[in-house]
Amino acid sequence: MDSDILDSITFDANGLVPAIAQQHDTGEVLMMAWMNRDAVQETLEKGQVCYWSRSRGKLWRKGESSGHVQRLVDFRVDCDGDTLLLLVEQTGVACHTGRHNCFFTSIRDGKAEIISDVEIPPEEIYGDKTPAP
Repeated sequence: MDSDILDSITFDANGLVPAIAQQHDTGEVLMMAWMNRDAVQETLEKGQVCYWSRSRGKLWRKGESSGHVQRLVDFRVDCDGDTLLLLVEQTGVACHTGRHNCFFTSIRDGKAEIISDVEIPPEEIYGDKTPAP
């Protein structure tokens, strides 16, 4: 891989960059996670999305425990180089709560409202090892 691509991304002081995953054919925003240089490189080389897990302190290959993977369709860098947009083909649900996306809480009339149902109970996906948010 051309190192100029990695060098064009502005990683923060912790070596991370925010990455927004969006369903490529519908435009639905699925989730936001963090990537470090290794996660970006692996994602571009393998075509399967890989993030950096801040809570676990290691690479997080989306779907490695759930089977709900994200296949990379297009990789975009914003104008400042400090945010990534990943157009993906999502298999299964994107959120660890068993919902299709992570943006299921809406603030309406000053109150939080859950606007989407659980599609797959987390215990069916992860057993006793449901990951922390």
